[in-house]
Amino acid sequence: MSNATYQMYQTLIHPFIERAASDPKHNSLVLLNEDGSTEHVDAATFHADAAAYAQALQAIGIEPQDLVILVLQHSRTLLSAFWGAMYLGAIPSIFPFLTEKLDPGLYMERVHALVKHSGAKAVITYPEFKADLSGLLADVDCRLLSIDEVPPAVVDALPAPSAEITGESIAFLQHSSGTTGLQKGVALSHQAVLNQVIAYSRAIDLRPDDVIVSWLPLYHDMGLIAGFVMPLVAGIPLVLMSPFQWVRDPKILFRAMHDHQGTLCWLPNFAYNHSTRAVRLQDMEGIDLSSWRMVINCSEPVRHDSQLKFVEHFAPFGFRREALASCYAMAENTFAVTQSTVGQPPRTDWINISLFQIEHRAEPADPESPGAMAVVSCGSPIDGTEIGIIAPDGTRLPERHEGEVILRGSSMLSGYYRRPDVTAEAMLDGWYKTGDMGYIADGELYISGRKKDLIIVGGKNVYPQDLEAIANTVAGIHPGRAVAFGVDDERMGSEAIVMVCETENAATPEAKMALVRELRKHITQQTEVTLSDVRMVDKRWLIKTSSGKIARADNREKYLREFKSGSIR
Repeated sequence: MSNATYQMYQTLIHPFIERAASDPKHNSLVLLNEDGSTEHVDAATFHADAAAYAQALQAIGIEPQDLVILVLQHSRTLLSAFWGAMYLGAIPSIFPFLTEKLDPGLYMERVHALVKHSGAKAVITYPEFKADLSGLLADVDCRLLSIDEVPPAVVDALPAPSAEITGESIAFLQHSSGTTGLQKGVALSHQAVLNQVIAYSRAIDLRPDDVIVSWLPLYHDMGLIAGFVMPLVAGIPLVLMSPFQWVRDPKILFRAMHDHQGTLCWLPNFAYNHSTRAVRLQDMEGIDLSSWRMVINCSEPVRHDSQLKFVEHFAPFGFRREALASCYAMAENTFAVTQSTVGQPPRTDWINISLFQIEHRAEPADPESPGAMAVVSCGSPIDGTEIGIIAPDGTRLPERHEGEVILRGSSMLSGYYRRPDVTAEAMLDGWYKTGDMGYIADGELYISGRKKDLIIVGGKNVYPQDLEAIANTVAGIHPGRAVAFGVDDERMGSEAIVMVCETENAATPEAKMALVRELRKHITQQTEVTLSDVRMVDKRWLIKTSSGKIARADNREKYLREFKSGSIR
């Protein structure tokens, strides 16, 4: 893919409009529906779907650069509405859809908070939500558009993209993960996203014969960019399935890779564990994964053991170790910041855990030595992006010294939407402060955790995801359902480390105490950390964010409400 292919365009929509005209039968989308049906959507059909939403929004008075919130399920409708808003020059933003775990009234209040806070001019939703939202949004200047009010497009009447919309215009918003409606809206220009598509396509050696397969939610940057925007702009076939269906039945991903000769897929680290645990060998009968040239571990800290287990589990079906890859990404850089080398597994750096916790130095260690810890590389910066590591006072740190990751480049956000104060706070002399901690070694980035989640005990830096990963290996603890955090310990004058874990079954008190002892032993042996309190709880106790991650701050508050008065075990 050459840069010239995209440098001729000012906006994201122009490449697709031209493809729909020049190659109307181009295989753009394959949607695997939860009822088992499959929809094939060619370029001309998708163009008409998007045009219908552009015309419907124009009919209710929406203008270029007006913000449009999409309250829709993971579906063809959502894709069409998003692209249609961009056709008009409006700014679409996807709001996580209501799940069975969330109270509908609370969900609607969060929609209201986001609309009011961000000044959205329209909300696209389902007929059954329109009445409730009409009442909630009575106090704001916002139009409601129900999907049953969108007539088929008159494609020939599609308004030409406004001359007001340039490469510097905002293309869409990505909202940060969270449990409230007042999430930060990351504003991305058309040019920034095009720059990302060009640079990241080169980093992963994107090819015309690639096929991307994804179950990722579209309200998160990994799903939105890698699993939607990039393939549509680049003209790469995209196979999509519901994230909810994948969680319930992860084998559908591997069947899709086989059926559609998939070559590229992005997964957060927990998905590696979920797949090896839930996909049985008999589920893989007749499946060949030899077409899979890269699975890219992204969105969460990459775990060495997770990748090894994934290879071991799926190698008998044609999956190759060389297909393992990793990426560090964030919405504020559109998506990818770094990417590992194509065709070889990411590097694993073995370091001394004590020196890392106390002196914040990533000193190389023999993998077999006591206290050695594996850290997986996220690769090198993509073209047009630079990274650095800073100390708390903002000074630059040399290689193998841990600090906060900063970045700058051509794919960065224009700013947080209508939040100049938050934007200014996040910047340092033109560099974006990510809030992630890590170090650089031989030009490659290694992530250790989130700055805000860091637990400091007796001068040691402890990252909760390391403890949570250990809990995932303890039989009886529900994998992916453990949280670690720090609480003030007045007696010790430091932080105490607490873990709350869900058990796989309704365990007896005796069984829970046995799990507590087992977890404590594993934590101490592997990290030299002592837990102050451990609670084993039943399923559905833990709170997750809208993107499915453990919400540590919310779980900490819940723990303090329910358990703090209890005895320390």
